[in-house]
Amino acid sequence: MIPRLGASKTRTLTYLTLIAVVFFSALPLYYSVVVASRDNSALADVPPPLFPGGNFFTNVENVFTTVPFALALLNSILVAGSIAISVMFFSTLAGFAFAKLRFRGRNALLLITVATMMVPTQLGIIPLYLIMVKLEWTGSMYALIVPALVNAFGVFFMTQYLSRALPTELLEAGRVDGCTTWGLFWHVVLPVARPAAAVLGMLTFMSAWNDYFWPLVVLTPENPTVQVALSSLAAGYVSDYALSLTGTTLGTLPLVIVFALLGKQIIGGIMQGAVKG
Repeated sequence: MIPRLGASKTRTLTYLTLIAVVFFSALPLYYSVVVASRDNSALADVPPPLFPGGNFFTNVENVFTTVPFALALLNSILVAGSIAISVMFFSTLAGFAFAKLRFRGRNALLLITVATMMVPTQLGIIPLYLIMVKLEWTGSMYALIVPALVNAFGVFFMTQYLSRALPTELLEAGRVDGCTTWGLFWHVVLPVARPAAAVLGMLTFMSAWNDYFWPLVVLTPENPTVQVALSSLAAGYVSDYALSLTGTTLGTLPLVIVFALLGKQIIGGIMQGAVKG
């Protein structure tokens, strides 16, 4: 009886901890929805409102009329989606090469790639902006997408994952069957890399979606991303926090959708690997 009682207490404590983590993680998002559904004066109420009001759709309309928010959403979806897909593909391709292919200078190239992660992003803003001016890409989405098509973190992440998760014997069996290196990548590496690629894609999408500084530098106010549009909502002598949090709520929804979609891919890939094992 004592071991069972101890296991029961441990299980109860685990569930209580998970509930507390979920509660405190969701509380800021919930309160953003509460404020977004009311007017700006609701923030001065004592005690503060705990339930949504009836002004949400009015605030949504004001967001879309105050700034070009529809264009900002479209731009952010285009930029973050393109970057996430590109980083997943190229990082998996490079990770496969670094993890399983043998060629001269492999370790040196991987070391140089990882070393670029130590350089602060802000140090590259001025030369990168000058390049965008030379290419006449300022004010366009090319300036956001092209420099971020692949990154060192993604290459290192996929290299570490594939070095452990991809058996060398599986590649050798494919070569015996006459499969080319490109064929091995499509038919063997990509299915194995799917869980890690989904995690990398989710992290990359979130990073690109939340990027503020570089879009602020290279884009115009008439062609913004979501984060630049949100900063415009908060500008002015008197900040309308209800309007700002309405835009924040709208800007968070694509991240929730991406997390739900890629979360299923992660679980599916893990379960598929468990069944095969």
